[in-house]
Amino acid sequence: MNGERGARPGQVRRRRGDVVPERAGRRLPIEDLVSAGGVVYRLGGAGPEVVLCGRTATGTWGLPKGTPQDAETLEQTAEREVREETGLDVRIERKIGEIEYWFTRPAQGKRFHKRVHHYLMAPVGGSTDRHDSEYDVVRWFPAAEAERRLTYHNEVEMLRRALTLVRGRAGEHRPSVLRAPLPGTGTQG
Repeated sequence: MNGERGARPGQVRRRRGDVVPERAGRRLPIEDLVSAGGVVYRLGGAGPEVVLCGRTATGTWGLPKGTPQDAETLEQTAEREVREETGLDVRIERKIGEIEYWFTRPAQGKRFHKRVHHYLMAPVGGSTDRHDSEYDVVRWFPAAEAERRLTYHNEVEMLRRALTLVRGRAGEHRPSVLRAPLPGTGTQG
């Protein structure tokens, strides 16, 4: 064993509670990553509906998100990525929170620390038919079904936080929330 308490062979402890894989007796370098995206919702006849992005080959469903370009703010990144991945033009209502996780890519010899910033968003135009090729399918789901379909638990938690915010405002007059079909757009207005 490498002498560090709680670490198995091939691992070292980076800081309290964090065990990091070793590669050939050394620590893997850590790269910090950031992404931004959000929960896009509309109020349907039976309550809130949410857009999810899916990959049919793996059965994976997730929230739209991506990496900042150049000098983009997190909010600009979130709006752009959601527009590209869903085909919807959106308006940010507020920040929901962040997801933080670690993953390793052995072929790259790196360990990644990723932080994803999520925003509550309302569609203001566009159509899910316009989504880019990153996902096979993009569609609206009733909130409860969206919770069941999301692949990653941390995204389910972001969705739950978003729905709490949406339901807390349900009685307010919200002209920006899309409700009725817009002619030729496939979205509701």
